Order: sequence, then structure tokens, then C-alpha cells
Amino acid sequence: MPPELRRILHVDMDAFYASVEQRDDPKLKGKPVAVGGRPESRGVVAAASYEARTFGVRSAIPMARAVRLCPELVIVRPDFEKYARVSRQVFAIFREATPLVEPLSLDEAYLDVTENAWGLPLGVDVAKRIKERIHDETQLTASAGVAPNKFLAKIASGWKKPDGLTVIAPERMERFLQKLPVDALWGVGPKTAAKLRAAGVERLVDVRTADEEILKRCVGSWAESLRRLSFGEDNRRVEPNRERKSVGCEETYAKDLTELPAILREVDALARHAAGILERKRLYARTVTLKLRYDTFETITRSESRTPATQAPDAIASRAVELVAKTEAGRRPVRLLGVSLHGLDESAEPAVPPADQLPLPVL
Repeated sequence: MPPELRRILHVDMDAFYASVEQRDDPKLKGKPVAVGGRPESRGVVAAASYEARTFGVRSAIPMARAVRLCPELVIVRPDFEKYARVSRQVFAIFREATPLVEPLSLDEAYLDVTENAWGLPLGVDVAKRIKERIHDETQLTASAGVAPNKFLAKIASGWKKPDGLTVIAPERMERFLQKLPVDALWGVGPKTAAKLRAAGVERLVDVRTADEEILKRCVGSWAESLRRLSFGEDNRRVEPNRERKSVGCEETYAKDLTELPAILREVDALARHAAGILERKRLYARTVTLKLRYDTFETITRSESRTPATQAPDAIASRAVELVAKTEAGRRPVRLLGVSLHGLDESAEPAVPPADQLPLPVL
């Protein structure tokens, strides 16, 4: 069946962490809630209830700023084990409908319901049943988008949050696309959107006629993909067995790190923790990436790749520590450090290509 005729859902739990906390503690219902670390410890908002969002509180902002925006904010420490349990309930419902479930995070996924175990011919009916089941079994709400492809389904799921359901039928695609701003496109964040608007590209559909050089200046090699998306074209399939792309950990410090020896110790510890995750997952990594945020909030990454892949803590820690030399750590205060591992594989040996893909000898 051609991709444009498929029925794709994007289901996204509403304010997931915060909603779970409000469900489990009646005193939190109706109040502005933020899940995350304490403001005095430089905590960050992991999730915000819809009551908090009316004050401008959003995930990923510093908790200290969230409290300034909403002095009545109730801060709850995250309980990731609890959220994982609820997530498993939700994904079990998804997989009752179809095996074609592509997780994006604990609280959202794509589903291909073109053929589904419930025998429902319309994607909207599958979405309704999923939403009802989630509410009945978890007392939480989810928003869903139904569309012929993943790009449009994801936009649709955010259209009427919370507890929303939006359908973009093939015959309504163009009318829907005409309404969207340029930052509805993947890869277009606030800075890129500002560049595009300065160049006269205000709406998503303006990308279709934008000068190619202007697009390349604004988004680089992503230009051609954005142009296809501006026509609503997205032929990616729902991939139920997506490989995990990375593992890692990071730490925001209550007090800036200014001494290089202390920074190196922290990087070493973070790298060893990440290596431990590899061992538990029985994975090997080729790439080590160091993430560092200075006291000015400037964030940088430095990476280094080697083959064969490894899960050895000493090797991974050594490589992460070496990457510190490629930064200004020790000369500038550091507020956040992170180490992540990429290029994951189930074997330490490099994969051997099929015989018909082996390189030809140079004559």
C-alpha cells in the first residue's frame, strides 16, 4: 500500500509526568505543578501541568525561572520508576491495536493502524478507542493525531491539547498546511524560524517557493527535506524496532565547577556510569560525546569515534576525559556536564558488509 494511503496515529500523553502526580495526589489537582529539581539546586523543569503552562512555565527551563513566572508553583521531585510503570500500561494498549508501534519517548509513539487487530476501518475510530482505554485504565488523558503520514500526524496531535483528537484526511491536507507557521516544520526551532522570517518565509507553504540559496543559508543540508515536508510529503514508515541511538547521563551542578581536576573527576564518573548502562543493555559504542554548559548557558559538545565499538569503562572514561582538552573547562566556569555514547551495536566487532557491497580492489 502506498505511504500516502496509510493511516498513521501519533499519540502523546498530556503533560505526562505532571498529570501522573496530579492523579496520585488529589491536593495537586487544579494547581500549577512542575516536576523537576529544586530551584536552589539549579533544577530544571522536566514537565509542567497545564495550569503552570498558563504562566509560561515549560519543560527544560530552569526551575528558578519557573518560580519567578509562577510564585505559587508546586514543585514535585520526579519518580521515573512510577512514570515507566504507567508508560508500560499505555504501550500495552497501543500494541493491542497494532504491532506497528514506534516509541518516541515514555509518553508518545507513532502507530500504523492501516490494518489493526480491532478491525476498525477508520484511523479516527482506532484513536478514539485508544484514548478511551488509556483514560479507563490510567485515569490520564492523551491527545492523538490521525493522518496519512508521520509528519502530519505529529502536528495534528498537538493541535487541540489536552485530550485532543485531530484528523487530517488526505483531501484536507492542503487546507491544513496553509494554516501552519514555518516553525511547524521539523528542525525549525526559534532561531532558525527567525532567520527564515527575516528572509520572508513566514508560513510553512512559503518554503515551497523560497529561493534555494536562502533556504540553504538558513537550514543548510536540511533544505531539500524541508521543501518536501512543506508539500506534506513524508514517506517514512512506522518502525516498531527502532534501534536505541544513544545512552548517557548528565549533571547540573548547584555550584559552578571552576577547577579543572574537579571537572575531570566528574567527567570520569559520568563516563563510567554511561559505560555501566552499555553493559546492562549488552551494547557497545563507537562514539563518545562530551556535553558541557558554561555559566553563560553556552552549551557545546565534543565527540570522538573509534572502531571497534567498546563497552570498557576505562576506555570510555579515558576518551571522555581527553575531550575536556577541546573545551575551555578550567578557564571558564562550568554548570553542566554530560557524557553520551553513540554508534551503538550488539557486537564489539565491526559488521562485515554483504559480498556484493565489499569494496573493489584498486587496480
